[in-house]
Amino acid sequence: MAKLLWMPSEERKKEAKVTKFMDFVNKRYNLKLSSYQELYDWSIQYIPEFWEAVWDFCKVKALKKPEKIVDDLSKFPGAKWFIGARLNYSENVLRRKDDHPALIFYGETVKRGKMTYKELYENVAKMAKVLRQLGVERGDRVVGYIPNFMEGIVAMLASCSLGAIWASCGIELGPDAVIDRFSQIEPKVLFTVDGYFYKGKAFDVMSNVKKVVENLPFLQKVIVIPYLKEKPEISPIPKALFYHELLSGEKVDNIEFEYLSADDPHIILFSSGTTGKPKCIVHSLGGTVVVHFKTLCLHYDLSEKDVMLFIASPSWMVWNVQVSALATGGTLVLYDGNPFYPDYGRIWEIIQNEKVTFLGCGAGFILGCMQAGIKPKEKFDLSSLRTIFQSGSILPEEGFEWVYTAVKEDLYFNSGLGGTDVQGGIIEGTPIQPVYAGQMAGPALGFATKVYDEEGKPIFDKPGELVVEKPFPSVPLYFWGDKDGSRFMETYFGMYPNIWRHGDYIIHHSDTGGMTALGRSDNILKPAGVRIGPAEIYNIVEKIEGIEDSVVVGQYYKGDQRIILFVKLKEGLTLTEELKEKIKEELRTKASPRHVPAKILQVPDIPYTFNLKKVESAVWNIVNGRPVTNRGAIINPSCLQYFEKLTQEVLKGD
Repeated sequence: MAKLLWMPSEERKKEAKVTKFMDFVNKRYNLKLSSYQELYDWSIQYIPEFWEAVWDFCKVKALKKPEKIVDDLSKFPGAKWFIGARLNYSENVLRRKDDHPALIFYGETVKRGKMTYKELYENVAKMAKVLRQLGVERGDRVVGYIPNFMEGIVAMLASCSLGAIWASCGIELGPDAVIDRFSQIEPKVLFTVDGYFYKGKAFDVMSNVKKVVENLPFLQKVIVIPYLKEKPEISPIPKALFYHELLSGEKVDNIEFEYLSADDPHIILFSSGTTGKPKCIVHSLGGTVVVHFKTLCLHYDLSEKDVMLFIASPSWMVWNVQVSALATGGTLVLYDGNPFYPDYGRIWEIIQNEKVTFLGCGAGFILGCMQAGIKPKEKFDLSSLRTIFQSGSILPEEGFEWVYTAVKEDLYFNSGLGGTDVQGGIIEGTPIQPVYAGQMAGPALGFATKVYDEEGKPIFDKPGELVVEKPFPSVPLYFWGDKDGSRFMETYFGMYPNIWRHGDYIIHHSDTGGMTALGRSDNILKPAGVRIGPAEIYNIVEKIEGIEDSVVVGQYYKGDQRIILFVKLKEGLTLTEELKEKIKEELRTKASPRHVPAKILQVPDIPYTFNLKKVESAVWNIVNGRPVTNRGAIINPSCLQYFEKLTQEVLKGD
């Protein structure tokens, strides 16, 4: 059995919002639910009742409540949710209008800022009026090519208050990657900046912005927010206006919210685009609001008392979740830039200074701190910190253990999996569940989550495909431009009819109920037809002395597939025959002979996205002779030349 790292106290369980929700459900439906498992089972057996309870318990604001929660659960996909409801996203987020701090901004060590809820509401009201005057209407696309800063949140909330559809990319993305995304959805207005800071250096992006704008012919206005300079030169940018000049008019007291149906499109998220043009995933208003609120309330356990810090870029769906977190009435701390600048203690220092209670981050952040050998609890006062949420990529057992030994012993660590496709977690914990090393707590409330074998049968204790068997509100509406819906159906429902296939390779543990991720199933290795998750190899290889990082892919070879392992060694080390044999022996004895790579090669770096996700797909394309079509989505694309060189010199014709 996995190592138990944390068990919530009776007091923590009693105080948790999910416990209060259980009481709410028990009273409403005359039930006697008393554990997470019982609540979960009820949530997937009585789907309309569960989501109605979430709507009411989380106090969704609506001009009109739904007449019916869902029309037909036999339609998957195709079920309609919250029928008859009329609501607005921004009205749900902008509940407070007082002097309580809404936003605290850190732009590395260079920029600082604060905004109260009153100021946030006033800024959104002014910008909404400006956008209305610029001709933005319900259904128009408004986009942001921006850092993770306060003005970006104002832009999103102002756009959504009018019923416009929002989409964003982090300013760190290259212009070609941004054009690939935005050109598909034909935006009317673009919000952007003149530059950004990363590792203390200033990066002017006006040439990037110019290229993006010139390739978006439907754009009517470009709103530039000065960030590097007080008044940058914007004349080379067609249709450009200054943000602050637009906001300098007279005060606007109220926002005229445009009320939409629950199944109207609200937001477009983009797939990573590392294997082709990114998919434009269109999410509904009702699905976004209700699933975000369920996540923030029942899984994250957030309230107006919380101070929340998400390490997130506007390219990642977590950025959108953090905007929704303002609906809790708590304070949101925004951090833009490198979370390890000027050192690995920077985020922990902010947690201490701002008395942060909730940290949301990716596995890359935790592993970076762990590999740097820091112990934040020894240097910083982390007494305020109650919860860490981690997602985005796989965290090995030692990452879980590091949190409890180096950060804090009494802490709710919620490792989850879901993301862009579903606007929330398919696998998630709650503060009334134990935490085991290397395991996500289990299926999230309202998601009928299972692990299937290749024949479509549920399995435990063996790797398989992560699926959801029943409809849920945040199933995407469609892919933008996918006229006949074929790409959408193939992506999610192509393997098992009427069953959502999420595209992750998972083990569901029968003893704990927890789940362990092994990697994206489209990156699964299949030597001699045996399915192996990349994480099965990483979890062994990256513990070997001298190995800093690695990436593993399958290469088609003589009618089969062979495993190719690339390793990044610690500075000054070279891959010797002795180290190769050590790697093979460790994999053979700790996994199986099938896990042993056919080739082990040294590279100076491993490709990652800007959200610190390892990009196996780009390496897979290279070793299999296919183009990498979207290098702009990779933080260090120059490293791909080493994989190309090794493929030509070592792997081709071998």
